[in-house]
Formats: sequence, C-alpha cells, structure tokens
Amino acid sequence: MDLAAKSALLQTTLRDLGSLLVAYSGGTDSAYLAYAAHQALGDNMLAVIADSPSLPRAELAAALAFAAEHNIPTHILRTDELENPDYQRNDSQRCFHCKDELFTQMEQTRAERGFHHIAYGMNLDDRTPSVAAFRPGQQAAAQHHAVAPLVTAELTKSEIRTLAREAGLTLWDKPASACLSSRIEYGRPVTRENLSQVEQAEAALHALGFHQVRVRHHGDLARIEISRDELPRILTGDPQNPLATLDRITAALRPLGFLYITLDTQGYRSGSMNDVLPATAITPARFHLPK
Repeated sequence: MDLAAKSALLQTTLRDLGSLLVAYSGGTDSAYLAYAAHQALGDNMLAVIADSPSLPRAELAAALAFAAEHNIPTHILRTDELENPDYQRNDSQRCFHCKDELFTQMEQTRAERGFHHIAYGMNLDDRTPSVAAFRPGQQAAAQHHAVAPLVTAELTKSEIRTLAREAGLTLWDKPASACLSSRIEYGRPVTRENLSQVEQAEAALHALGFHQVRVRHHGDLARIEISRDELPRILTGDPQNPLATLDRITAALRPLGFLYITLDTQGYRSGSMNDVLPATAITPARFHLPK
C-alpha cells in the first residue's frame, strides 16, 4: 500500500472500532494515533495520560498542550507503579509491570465510561523483537487485549512522522522519549529521588541546547548520551574555550548528587540499558506481540 492507502485504512480501522481509549504519552506515535482517532470518532475517543513520577513534568505539559490545541478529549490517570515492589526492583520486566498498571486502570475507565476498546501507539517497526527494541510493555498490552491500529494500517515510524507533518502537527519530528525509569540501570531500585535526578539532569542538558539526550543513572555516576550529530558541539561550542560546555555540564549535574559525570562516546541510542541483559531475558518465547 502507498501512504495514502495506509492513512485511509487507519481511518477505516478506527471507525470500525466504534469507540476507544488511546494510551497517550505525548510522543509522536501516540499523539498521531490520538489525533487520527479524534478525526475518525470525535468524542467517541478519549486520550488517556498516565501521570506518575516517571513522566517528566515538561512531557506532561507538552502532551496536554497538544491535545488542547487539537481539541482532543483527555483524561489523566494517576498510576501507582512506583508502589509495586516488582516495578521498584527494576529487573528486565519493569516495563511490563508499568504497562500492566496502566492498562489495568484503563480497563476500569473503559468499563466505567462505556468505551469499546483500548488502543496504543505501537507501529509496524515495533513488531520486530530485538535487544535494542526490547519492550515487555507490549506483552502487557497483549494480555489486556489492547489494539494497535497503526500496526493494522501497516504504518512505520517514518510514515507516521510523514503523516503527522502533512497534517501540520508540530511534533512530527519530536525525538523519542521513554519514561524516566528507563534511564535507571537494571537492578538499581527505582525511587522518586533517582527519577528526579534524571529529570533535572536532562532538563539541564536541554537548557544547554542539546536536543536528543539521555542521562543514564548508574548510582554516583551519570552517563550522558547525546545524539551523534550533536556530539561535536561538546568541544566546538566555544572556540575560545573548547572545554566550556563540558564545564557547564559538570556544573549543572554535580549538584544533583552525581559524583562522576561521563560522556558516552557512542552517543544516544534507544535501549542502551538493555546491552547488559542476558539473552534469556529477551528471548522471543517471553515476547508476545499482538497481531
């Protein structure tokens, strides 16, 4: 199918669902799904945002602003995954416990408000299991029978960005932004304190002008990932003082509680924390994707 046919199929798929809740994070995929669902269903859809300490305040504000701009009905759920010891333990199934909490609460909201389905923003690229794209949350979605209209329409990430751009959506090129807990090294308990450290550290890097960043939390050590096309700025931002940017990063992050601050020379890459997982933790046998 060409892109126009895929877009038409998405609209048909959404209309056929009748009514639905959209798991809405404010990222490009879920935002475009919410936008398309509102186009197809009007008030027979509701974008549901899960608010917890793992969601940066800036991301919540941006998601609500986008929904308001396009008159998309929204509902904020206060999720309590941080109270779950299985989530706090922060092993390879952390994301499952988070999404299980989300979809459990969405099921309750769906039943209370009389909606037919729950949908989420998985795209066609997300269907290939791999270390880099390890997403146990999709298993939780499958167990709660959440539908994936973007997959049904065979839309890839790049195609969703194209459709969003054509629709005039300002977030069409928004960088991917996983939850703050994904920055905490496996085995280190997820706490409000270390989530706040990561949120403040990444906000500081954004304030310094960096676009795509991750601050990986390794206890006393902060490992900074910056997109490779932005890495040269670290040493070339100020010709008179090439180390000035490094000094600014240190000055911003050390007061947050990090004793050591290091720059990852490989740059930003999604799922880099998964590099330490054993193969048994990511085998396809444990990875059940909806069709």
